[in-house]
Order: sequence, then C-alpha cells, then structure tokens
Amino acid sequence: MITFDKTLETGNELIDGQHKELIARVNKLTDSLETGREKNVAIQTLDFLMDYTEFHFQAEEKLQEEKGYPEIEAHKAQHAAFVKAVGELKEMLEEEEGPSDAFVEAVNKNVVEWLKNHIQICDKKVADFVKA
Repeated sequence: MITFDKTLETGNELIDGQHKELIARVNKLTDSLETGREKNVAIQTLDFLMDYTEFHFQAEEKLQEEKGYPEIEAHKAQHAAFVKAVGELKEMLEEEEGPSDAFVEAVNKNVVEWLKNHIQICDKKVADFVKA
C-alpha cells in the first residue's frame, strides 16, 4: 500500500496527478492480492495497472523530450525495466493457481517499492529540471 504524501510530490501538477492515479491502481492491485481473490481478478488488475503505466510513462517521456532533459535515456531504460518486470509478474501469475506468497513478495519489490523509489529519486530530478 502506497500513500501519496509530501515525500512523493514532485511539484509538477501533471506528473503528481498521474502519480496519484498510478498509486491508486497499485493499491488496487495489492488489495486484490490481500483479499485472496481469484487469479483472474489479479490478472485484470495487473492489466489495469499496465494500461495506465504506459500512458503515464509516455507523458513523462514526452515532457522530458520537450524540455531537453539530459538523463532521458536512463529514465526511459528504468521505465522499460518496470514494464518488463510487470510483464514477468503477469506470466508468473498466469502459471500459478492464484497469487502465491512469492508473487505478493515480487509485487511489493518490483511494483510498490520500485514506484516509490522511482518517484522520490528519478521523477523529482525531472521535475526539478523542468522547474529550473
């Protein structure tokens, strides 16, 4: 569970608004795992998360291109790694009867923790660059 608070604010209204939606979708995913729902619920929620993730990453990358952000390629690589990790989670889930403890642990590491760290470090650097 992620709570959008001051530590996750970038100061860029567009990015912060999209992060709130992204966090809501991540929280929906973790909620679906905690209630022990069926596999198809978790898969649908993972798809729901990925749809918005792709939209958000495109918006962030477009902003970086427009502003000439010097670390754009590294940022894009991080986005690509996240998309790959979520794809691997989906494959893992499809092969299991339902969300296992290992799957829940992988979601926490590869989605929840990754997103918090990415926002607090990488996205804040982008927002600071755009402001400057």
